[in-house]
Amino acid sequence: MITGSANAINQAVEKDTDSLMKRTAKRPVAAGRMSVNEAFTFAFITGFGGIFLMYFFFNVESALLSAFSIFLYAFIYTPLKKVSAIAVLVGAFPGALPCLIGWVAATGVINPFGWINVGNESFSNGAGWALFTIQFLWQFPHFWAIAWLAHGDYAKAGFKLLPSKEGPTKFTAIQSMLYSFVMIPVGILPYFFHITGFVSLWIVLAANLFLFIQCIRLFIELDATAARRVMFSSYIYLPIVFLSLLADKI
Repeated sequence: MITGSANAINQAVEKDTDSLMKRTAKRPVAAGRMSVNEAFTFAFITGFGGIFLMYFFFNVESALLSAFSIFLYAFIYTPLKKVSAIAVLVGAFPGALPCLIGWVAATGVINPFGWINVGNESFSNGAGWALFTIQFLWQFPHFWAIAWLAHGDYAKAGFKLLPSKEGPTKFTAIQSMLYSFVMIPVGILPYFFHITGFVSLWIVLAANLFLFIQCIRLFIELDATAARRVMFSSYIYLPIVFLSLLADKI
């Protein structure tokens, strides 16, 4: 409900620009199947409903994080896309917050320092932040691969989402390589923080190396085919990584 609220606000605000782009022209508000007022009504109901459910069934910390994620995505990231490519960095925060919101809902702990004891096991408070960081870093190669392929559409709508003002260039590929490289040591953190076991450690490392290799190929080849490989690799990355962490949890 919270994610749906943020996306509804985004589509209501960007109705005109969405209608200019092939990949978004069929969205309900852009295509005229839903009015802007209907979209904002939907966003209001789902947003407040989702925040209330987080507060009522879990805790105030997770509810506040949820409200912050809606605000950051809908009212900071969305208008910033036409101003600067730093919008991608800003948007990566609400994009990764669901991991942290889930952790805080379950534990009531947002402070990344210290350890929690459960029975004979202990795990770090920072584990939720480790999950957040994995998804935070993942978004850069993922989104820039999409922006590489949809650069013409984005430029038509006035969006500035690639790190280079010249469009799809080696600089974008280098940035994707850097973020995917940092993901390799970050993938060790769930094991280090004692929330997952040895099997998922190797699965996550293999997935990180695979994504990094695809970004290297993008740097070498600098074409749409290589960008598409990064994009599809990023699509399969998250379910493989998070399902392996879930299956191998301590």
